[in-house]
Amino acid sequence: MTATYAIPSGGLPPQSALMTQRAVFTEAYAVIPRACASDITASLLPGWSDTRAWVLARPLTGFAETFSQYAMEVQPGGGSDRPDDDPQAQHALFLCAGHATLTVGGETHPLTPGSFAWIPPATDWQLAATGTDPARFHWIRKRWQPAPGLTPPPPFTLNEQTIPPSPMPETEGRWATTRLIDPADLRHDMHVNLVTFQPGGTIPFEETHVMEHGIAILQGKGAYRLNRDWVEVEAGDFLWLRAFCPQACYAGGPEPFRYLLYKDVNRHAPLTLSR
Repeated sequence: MTATYAIPSGGLPPQSALMTQRAVFTEAYAVIPRACASDITASLLPGWSDTRAWVLARPLTGFAETFSQYAMEVQPGGGSDRPDDDPQAQHALFLCAGHATLTVGGETHPLTPGSFAWIPPATDWQLAATGTDPARFHWIRKRWQPAPGLTPPPPFTLNEQTIPPSPMPETEGRWATTRLIDPADLRHDMHVNLVTFQPGGTIPFEETHVMEHGIAILQGKGAYRLNRDWVEVEAGDFLWLRAFCPQACYAGGPEPFRYLLYKDVNRHAPLTLSR
């Protein structure tokens, strides 16, 4: 089956629509349905032309504190020569639709649907939308956390369709992970993975761990167990999970259930509340 990558694209619901959706924000998790990314919730960003962004996650004291995540829409010919002024921020980009050109340190990389790019902090980069349709991508930002003897790795790009998924043990391939960042490289303090469940696949236990999560549903539908609740999710939705929020899921079908997963890893837990 051809890979698809859903991402919010704006618009406005009709006046005849019911106002009640599936949106929820609790002490442990948030669900932002795709319908919430309407025109009136979009933002403009300094330094970007012909671009709008939906801020899906941002650091909040007492909730998720390590990252921000945007759904970006860049019109053909738009983009940025100075995407971010934070010299400590690292960047992960995943292109869902359209085409773009990424320039990092003077080297140019074409991006097509399924492309992933990781950019270290204090690195000069630019992005331009090419082709006839808007470039739509997820943009994850996190301040790189130094550690003794480690320096940020160099930038890289790849396409998830060229990476064989790694099946989870004893699942017969019903649950698999495509690792976009090398999990053995301790220089990275975050992982970004694509998780794929075949219809009926499941996480058969409630994961409870220190990592915060951003989960962008790219394809299919499923039922997620979050803290004490069950919620239904579908392509285009976004989940935001606080550290230690219990989580598990079932894939609904008839197509695969896939999502882009962020988590913070590979560093000691800070022993003070300030960062």
